[in-house]
Amino acid sequence: MFPGTRLARLGAFNPEFPDAEALHLGLAHWNHERLAPQLAGPNWLADLNRDTRMLRLEGAFVEAFRAHVAPLVEDVPEDPDGFIAWFEALKDSGPGQYDPLFDWLASEASLDQMKWFLTQEAAGEAGFDDLVAYTQVKLPVRPKLELARNYWDEMGRGNEGGMHGPMLDRTIQLLGLTPSIDGTAWQSLALANTMTALATTRRYVYQSVGALGAVELTAPTRVAMVAEGLKRLGVEPAGRKYFQLHAQLDVEHSRAWNAEALIPLVSENPACARHIAEGAIMRLILGEQCFESYRAHLWAHHHPVVYAAE
Repeated sequence: MFPGTRLARLGAFNPEFPDAEALHLGLAHWNHERLAPQLAGPNWLADLNRDTRMLRLEGAFVEAFRAHVAPLVEDVPEDPDGFIAWFEALKDSGPGQYDPLFDWLASEASLDQMKWFLTQEAAGEAGFDDLVAYTQVKLPVRPKLELARNYWDEMGRGNEGGMHGPMLDRTIQLLGLTPSIDGTAWQSLALANTMTALATTRRYVYQSVGALGAVELTAPTRVAMVAEGLKRLGVEPAGRKYFQLHAQLDVEHSRAWNAEALIPLVSENPACARHIAEGAIMRLILGEQCFESYRAHLWAHHHPVVYAAE
């Protein structure tokens, strides 16, 4: 239903970044720096010039990606009920769903292989809480309230011990992982870069709503298998908590997101349905390419079938 995309063939659009890996390494370092809290200094104009150059690179990549997925969303329903039916079907038919990587992680992966996988995932993590916070700016009331409720859950409902980001950090610390941008597959960086671009750029707000909704829709099965694998490997409960929590909570989040964010947005502006769909498909393709890249690395010497990275 949804043919794969060769992200590497979308081009880097600038001689300074001659291929997809160089492009996404550059974007990842830039995003890490530009989104961090900073003090005002004398170099603001140089920073602004760099930001302008990087925004052009970012925008060129996103627009090429949008053009590639356009045929996949041209017939998306614009009535709320039809659109939600289409969107929810992505859980079964969307790119990357039920990838064999996750059965393998649950039942066969060694601790070292699980650590490598989690290092890639951690380094490519864009921060769901921050993405939601950026996306909700100036949305209509009902969607804004739903994103606020989602954000509040991400923030542990005001309890530091329940914050989702630090939960993942505890897993990283307990397993002794050392994620870094330069040590991460470019496909994982591309996922984080694209999610960041959609959330921080107002012309892509509907794509961001769709991409975030796709995460809530499709993540529970995958994270449950990761949690199962961690338990099999003897990782203590604190190291599994992040994944066990999302295996349950994201099911509720997805229902609420669809009912309180997607339906009101499409009801008010049917033309936004295609843009929401674009974001969802883009996010799922990015995940699919991560899984293929991970399998190529992890199974190269541990599985009778070698899957080539996209």
